Amino acid sequence: MSKSESTGATDTGALEIKDTRTGKMYTVPILEAGTEGDTTARAMDLRQIKQSDDEFGLMTYDPAFMNTASCKSAITFIDGDKGILRYRGYPIEQLAEKATFLETAWLLRKGELPNQQEYDSWVHDITFHTYVHENVKGFLQGFRYDAHPMSMLCSTVAALSSFYPDAKNIQDPEERNISIIRLLAKVPTLAAFCYRHTKGLPFIYPDNDLSYVENFLSMVARMSEPKYEANPTFVKALEVLFILHADHEQNCSTNAVRAVGSSHVDPFSAVAAGIAALYGPLHGGANEAVLRMIKEIGDPKNVPAFIEEVKGGKGSRLMGFGHRVYKSYDPRAKIVKKLADEIFKETGIDKDLEIALKLEEAALNDDYFVSRKLYPNVDFYTGLIYRSMAFPTEFFTVLFAVARTAGWLAQWEEMLLDKEQKIARPRQIYTGHPERSFASQLGNARGNAIPHVRST
Repeated sequence: MSKSESTGATDTGALEIKDTRTGKMYTVPILEAGTEGDTTARAMDLRQIKQSDDEFGLMTYDPAFMNTASCKSAITFIDGDKGILRYRGYPIEQLAEKATFLETAWLLRKGELPNQQEYDSWVHDITFHTYVHENVKGFLQGFRYDAHPMSMLCSTVAALSSFYPDAKNIQDPEERNISIIRLLAKVPTLAAFCYRHTKGLPFIYPDNDLSYVENFLSMVARMSEPKYEANPTFVKALEVLFILHADHEQNCSTNAVRAVGSSHVDPFSAVAAGIAALYGPLHGGANEAVLRMIKEIGDPKNVPAFIEEVKGGKGSRLMGFGHRVYKSYDPRAKIVKKLADEIFKETGIDKDLEIALKLEEAALNDDYFVSRKLYPNVDFYTGLIYRSMAFPTEFFTVLFAVARTAGWLAQWEEMLLDKEQKIARPRQIYTGHPERSFASQLGNARGNAIPHVRST
């Protein structure tokens, strides 16, 4: 075995590739590139395969990056077949049970758990950067009352870059640090302000005497009481959910943050790109789809018929089951299932929750779903928990974004410090016309007058 100087990967062998077009043989090293035994071949090594010297060379074609590693990362490890999720080597089950969200955010960024002094300083800095400029309130008030909170959050996070122009100095460690602190501190404030705007309620300022999660709930739910006291069960549930959603390897929104960040834009703009990606129904909006499905079912007695429609492929889809990455039980779902049971004891079970529980029972005991590894995923339970806590459906993805900001920032900084990374610029396979000559179909196009348009 030899060591690749450019990647730090171990050369474990090679592919011998014969190009049947030319009869030439090529050698492509196989590299063991990760601590968990991942093997790779560098795509650029395929460029040597060509029919003539003036040819571009062989590319790989991989829509949606189904089998392409775009980066090396030490942050999050997932084994979808075994149902494993770890942050910096720590199993998600242990972090959900023992850590706080801000402790997890430090771990994601720094790679190790903080000591007491580091943690106290970290919490202090984030706590005292939760306020936003008063102009942000005016900016938010420009949105319609029924604007989607994710649209508002995306816009306001992007707008923060105009309040902190020095954030563009991303190669300065001090500027990076304060920008990361500001984002972790202010995204919950902006999220709460978006919620209050949609409800037509006055904005509630941060309370620095409260913990991270309690402060967020205070800004969301506080009314006329002089001091907000959050439900301890809700605080615990939201803390755990924030930890579970903090990072998830190279998903769509994280890829967006890395790709946009690779242009060396400020972190506020890069995180706004992540929020925009998370807004999509195939990503962060999945738990909303679970509640829409439950509403369509309408009554617990309709569950058996719905299950049969799903199995018969008659248009109905079972939302919140299965996962693109996990081919066994989503490890986060096990944790959230326990949380959901605690929340339901507090809030009670209504008709919609009864439908959800019957769906879960039916799917887990039906070989059709079990054989296809269609187990409940984290989205199935989180939507139910958020609903029981009285969050509106359109706000679920905002809660996701608040948590995922920690992971986005860790991934963004890791990308910046990776000397192999350049501006993201994937190749394409052109499928359009070959070169052709222009012949206008408009007659004497240059002589046509521009029609007069009456102003309105």
